[in-house]
Amino acid sequence: MQPDAHLPPSWSKTPGRNRRRSSLARPRVYLDWNATTPLRDEARVAMLAAMDTVGNPSSVHAEGRQARRLVEDARAAVAAAVGAEARQVVFTSGGTEANVMALVPGIGRKGSAPVQRLIVSAVEHPSVMAAGRFPSEAATVVAVDRNGVVDPAHLRSMLAGGSPALVSVMLANNETGALQPIVDIAHVIHEAGGLLHVDAVQALGKIPLNINELQIDLLSISAHKIGGPKGVGALVVGDRLAGPEPLLRGGGQELSRRAGTENVIGIAGFGAAAKVATAGLAQAADIAKLREKLESGLRQHNDVIVFAADAPRLPNTILFGAPGLRAETAVIGFDLEGIAVSSGSACSSGKVQPSHVIEAMGYGPELTRSAIRLSLGWSTTHEDVELCLQAWKKLAGSLIKQSDETEVERF
Repeated sequence: MQPDAHLPPSWSKTPGRNRRRSSLARPRVYLDWNATTPLRDEARVAMLAAMDTVGNPSSVHAEGRQARRLVEDARAAVAAAVGAEARQVVFTSGGTEANVMALVPGIGRKGSAPVQRLIVSAVEHPSVMAAGRFPSEAATVVAVDRNGVVDPAHLRSMLAGGSPALVSVMLANNETGALQPIVDIAHVIHEAGGLLHVDAVQALGKIPLNINELQIDLLSISAHKIGGPKGVGALVVGDRLAGPEPLLRGGGQELSRRAGTENVIGIAGFGAAAKVATAGLAQAADIAKLREKLESGLRQHNDVIVFAADAPRLPNTILFGAPGLRAETAVIGFDLEGIAVSSGSACSSGKVQPSHVIEAMGYGPELTRSAIRLSLGWSTTHEDVELCLQAWKKLAGSLIKQSDETEVERF
């Protein structure tokens, strides 16, 4: 087999590039890395090797032990990527399952009162906003400021005087890239006898991540955001935690925390991607420079607003909008110009909807319907940024149409 024989005919043979040739030989530019990333070569190699492993990882014969070794090697790699021990990692089908597994009443530290209520930030992923396995009446929402950041003092007031709570706050927002003050939040929660769950799906591989240094009790991560395959993730459980109760019951797989034969192929790819992603953190500064260049070019149109611009953000993420801009039209316009972008989160069955994140930040309907997300990755180049800005310059005049009859809330 030739080295690039696995690639579809429409894709270029340039290693690591996610460029597709059109009939006019126009290069495609992929700026939707927060939705998913290209599969890393290392992950592909690991997955192909796992495909040739015949055993069930729960079997005791040699073939089963070989499959088990692949799973455990990957578990160790994923644990190392977040500063945990291998025994703390429970493999799941992705970030959503990890979130739902974590959000369950009755979990607690060994010897401490279990949590009976849930508090989530207003900018969480839909799987967290749905409250997991908590009844809806036991869940409340903590507000965020104009940058989408939780105020620890407000959270402290919500925790005061009540039963112990599980609080879920994502480390990095999937739409804006805004980073939460997780250490400060953890201190407030633990002081009140509660637990902290962190959805770190977007943070892994982009910024340093250590479950102990950040004082996190439960951590959700996913493979396909770091160059691994889709359909596999993990919940990392704090060392002193009792629970959570399994979401899937049956066999004793995953240390009896998740029943079902492990996805050996996907897990092997996850482990390989975790090693590369951790080693690639040094590239963050270069990606941040590209983001700044892109952001500067977008701002040349006076009406453009970059959301969460005043907060610490992921080095690769821009969420912008403008009065009169319609996200669904802009996404199509960029696509026709060869640029893949998204309208906020890509987690709503492909639907372009007003952003609940921007709404929670205090912006009106005019801007919540306008949000466009650009997210960069390890193979993004200056040329990609230039092509995107050229497309924006071409599209902006026709896409941003303000009506004199519409009163626009400005910040």
